[in-house]
This record gives sequence, structure tokens and C-alpha cells, in this order.
Amino acid sequence: MSKLLPTSSAGSLPKPTWLAEPETLWSPWKLEGEALVEGKQDALRVALQEQAGIDIVSDGEQTRQHFVTTFIEHLSGVDFEKRQTVRIRNRYDASVPTVVGAVERHQPVFVEDAKFLRSQTDKPIKWALPGPMTMIDTLYDDHYKSREKLAWEFAKALNQEARELEAAGVDIIQFDEPAFNVFFDEVNDWGIAALERAIEGLKCETAVHICYGYGIKANTDWKKTLGSEWRQYEEVFPKLQQSNIDIVSLECQNSHVPMELIELIRGKKVMVGAIDVANHAIETPEQVAATLKKALQFVDADKLYPCTNCGMAPLPRSVARGKLQALRAGAELLRREL
Repeated sequence: MSKLLPTSSAGSLPKPTWLAEPETLWSPWKLEGEALVEGKQDALRVALQEQAGIDIVSDGEQTRQHFVTTFIEHLSGVDFEKRQTVRIRNRYDASVPTVVGAVERHQPVFVEDAKFLRSQTDKPIKWALPGPMTMIDTLYDDHYKSREKLAWEFAKALNQEARELEAAGVDIIQFDEPAFNVFFDEVNDWGIAALERAIEGLKCETAVHICYGYGIKANTDWKKTLGSEWRQYEEVFPKLQQSNIDIVSLECQNSHVPMELIELIRGKKVMVGAIDVANHAIETPEQVAATLKKALQFVDADKLYPCTNCGMAPLPRSVARGKLQALRAGAELLRREL
């Protein structure tokens, strides 16, 4: 982008009360059939209004219930009725669907939604997809019996979707990979390679989002075990720096991530999380600007993209709106200084 310090949100925004239960992750839809299609489009319009003043806009995940499983639901080879309990990112147990056969994508998943969003705005659009490693960590595999093999199949399906999203007018395709903060050996052995398979042939910009999760109890409890410094990024950033990914999105605000770790991805564009999504306190513009200013020691100003730490679906809409306004105002404060 030509604008200095272009702002964006990392992922989800709260859904309107008429579409799904507010402040609840993975809440079922309140509408069905054509009413649901129209409801999602209305929610996309609302999401754009909530992002007024934000430079790079997204769908706010208004068209999906879950950032991983909504994509998987549209693939063959996964049985959502046959469920197993697995440990998600070594953090909490969840009942998940089972891979029972070859995983394949037979039709677009989000492409029509992206076309609609494109028709509603002239701003750059960012669209988020789950990353291959995070997808395999959200399932029980009874077919491939290999995390790596399953990841490569998901990468192929993601690449098909990403190419069509690009053709629909999406400017940045982001892959959400919170699993990159957990399975370091696998990330370096084949996780980043699988991610590069997912972006193969794309001409639009690509991003990977690696955070410490929504502000839910399982995540906040996990964070308490990480000590005074969170150095997980140190394990994967060197190889990411050498990858073909254009942008790395990370968590900074109110976290114990040493800011100097950003130096490990010098040369990449960096979406710096300057908004904490794990509490209801709305940052001041000065707080946002201070976080961004610290990051400028390790990333050039023309590669710094102010962002949120993670998605904001669990927050009240008024809080999410206030945090986005603080992000916009904080970035503007720093722009004037620069």
C-alpha cells in the first residue's frame, strides 16, 4: 500500500445479534436458507461500517461460524457426525470431526462472499483462511494417519480456494496458523513448506497470522504458564523470514513477547498487534502509538501494518468498535510524528 502504517484487524468481528448469539465463539446461525444468505450479506455491510477509518478491511468472519471448521465442512473426506475428542494445540480437549477418506475441495467455499464484499468497498480487502497445520490440529485423522500428509492435502485445497479468492478481487490472503506457536519441530520440518504450497501461484499479497489465541479461558490459562517472556516466535521466525510469505501478523499489545524478536523477520511486512483482544479495556491512541513506536526499532516504517492481536468475535460490539477506533487514531498519531 502507498499509505504509511495501513491499519487492519487480524480476523473476526462480533456478529450482529440477529445473525448469531453475540460474544460467543462458534455460535449457530439464527437464520436458514435464503434468509441466512441475506443475513450474512447484511452482516458484511455492518462489518464494513464497523471498520470505518480502517485502511485494509475484511469480512470480519461474518460468513463463517468457525475460522477452521467452516472451510473443512465444504471438503469431502471429513465426517462431522463421527466425532472424537482430541487435545487442541496441547491446551484443551474438544470433540472434533473425523477424516475418513481422501480430502478434496469440489466447490468454492468463500468466493461468492468475497465477491459480494468486493462489490461493497473500494478499499483493499484481506480474507482469512485457516492454515494447513491448524486445520490438522482441529480434526481426528483416521485415514492418512500422518499429520504431514494431511497437511499437504489441505494445502492443495487451500491453494484452490486462494486462487479463486484472488480472482474475486481479494488483495491480501491471510492464513491463520496459531499452531505455529506450539509445534515448532513440525513447523520447521514441513509446516512452513505446506503453507508455501497453499500460496503457490498467487500474485496477491499473502500473510500468516500467528497469535496466542482468543481471550478465552483455555488460552489465558495457557499464557500464565509461559513465564515472563514469550519467545515462541523465536522458534519459527528464522525460517519464515526465508519463506515466500509477504506479511507476518503477530501479537504484541499486553503480551510478554519481546519486541526484538521482530528483528528475526527483518525484510518482511509485519502486522503488529497493537490491540489486546483478551479484555474489554479500550486502548488509548497513545498506548497504540507507543506499541507501534517500539516495533519501529525492528521493522521499517513502510513495512509496519498496525493491527489487532487476534479476532474480536467474543467481545461486545461496542468494545470491538472502540478498539478499532483506537487503532486508527493511534496509527494516525504515529504517522504525524513520522
